[in-house]
Amino acid sequence: MKSAALYNEYKTKMQKIADVKYASAVLQWDQETYLPPKGNSIRGNQIATLSEIAHQQFTDPKIGDMLNELVAKDDLTDTQKKNVQLSLTDYNKANKFTSDFVRQMSETTNKSFHAWIQARKENTFAAFEQPLDELIQLKKQEADILGYETHPYNALMNEFDKGLTVAITDKVFADLKPQLSLLLDEIKSKQQLDSSFLHQHFDKDNQWKLGIEILKRMQFDFEAGRQDISEHPFTINFNNVDVRVTTRIDETDFGNMTWSCIHEGGHALYEQGLPGEEYGLPLGEYCSLSIHESQSRLWENNVGRALPFWQHNFLLAQTFFPKQFGKISIEQFYSAINKVQPSLIRTEADELTYHFHVMIRYEIEKMLIEGSITTKDIPAYWNEHYKQYLGIEVPDDKRGCLQDVHWSHGSFGYFATYSLGSLYAAQLYAAISKEKESVEKEIAQGNNETVVHWLKKNIYPYGRYYTSEELCKKATGETLNSTHFINYATKKYRNIYKT
Repeated sequence: MKSAALYNEYKTKMQKIADVKYASAVLQWDQETYLPPKGNSIRGNQIATLSEIAHQQFTDPKIGDMLNELVAKDDLTDTQKKNVQLSLTDYNKANKFTSDFVRQMSETTNKSFHAWIQARKENTFAAFEQPLDELIQLKKQEADILGYETHPYNALMNEFDKGLTVAITDKVFADLKPQLSLLLDEIKSKQQLDSSFLHQHFDKDNQWKLGIEILKRMQFDFEAGRQDISEHPFTINFNNVDVRVTTRIDETDFGNMTWSCIHEGGHALYEQGLPGEEYGLPLGEYCSLSIHESQSRLWENNVGRALPFWQHNFLLAQTFFPKQFGKISIEQFYSAINKVQPSLIRTEADELTYHFHVMIRYEIEKMLIEGSITTKDIPAYWNEHYKQYLGIEVPDDKRGCLQDVHWSHGSFGYFATYSLGSLYAAQLYAAISKEKESVEKEIAQGNNETVVHWLKKNIYPYGRYYTSEELCKKATGETLNSTHFINYATKKYRNIYKT
């Protein structure tokens, strides 16, 4: 068969498989937003069935024959070659798993997710321990099936960021930790900032309206997406013109919803910016979760916690909350939203102590997968290290080891990408600022076009064509360099705290 015809056949088959996967994703989105409680069990079966069907379709030997034939062709475009090569890698990996294993993983994950929801309601890890342990045993099997060198956790980390390893991550944290600690020590010696006015009563409906308006100003396309409420904020897509974000609202905490919207909005802009013509193919998918996280952290912190952003948007916040913010100056607000103080909840943490939250989860996951601790050890290890790293006592499981949804989803190997994403974000933003020195003046005038345009040019269009490090080098001229984050954080917080 001629190359063009064979490639089109491959593309059609891949898109049909994607249709099944995204149908399952719609059910997962509904499960976390609108599904009535009694529908949990059957919904789990529905998702498991679709996961199994998609796996069976993709691992069909005919797909493998087609991919191997295409790889041997010498007249494909570079884009076509890359799609085929990546699909063949995915195919070979998928064939390591039986359909029974895929279904078992899906069913166990569904069981674990609902156990997590119940455990949070009861505020006890005990209700989550056994389902989580079953899931961890499956993740250990997954690591063995995938294969690894040196450490079993490497196999799982590679699923979220190709080439990421324990050795690389350990070094990143070893370099980052002492520099963060020094900066935190400087801040501790200064008078603490007043953020009490961020913890008044903020009407739920007005918070919702503010969040929608901020997303619009970030250029999130509501004709190609929507926002809803969930237990834990997340972004999910079914194609680049159907991207869903969720948030949660605390009427006593202005920041909870606000930066959730900005964070998830950054993820969503990336998904909306992926090439639609590559739907169902590797180049229509995001590069890695480290790069994905760089998009949310860039908007949340480098833009959304910076003074220029609020020089334009603080008036909007005052319009929705005149009683709470009417007598607050922009300088007071800017300082308050950047207050550095150890806290219990990762998603509400300042951008310095945030990394210690990530380190704790990374260490727990690594030890669970290597077997040096067991599931029942999680609460004690968690509480001990929150005391050691952040100097705070964990009062209960809901605000401790039950706070994140990721383990209930089986997302082991994921947490390190949160810190890596912050490091990439600082480096990307430095490149934007270098390319156009007026960017902050533009943001202060409500013009986010330079940031959006740069990301559309340098990050969004490539899909999985490059690895994280390759894409970073192409966009900024160098691979990941944590100096950009340290320089950014040091300059910002020494200015805020007058150190």
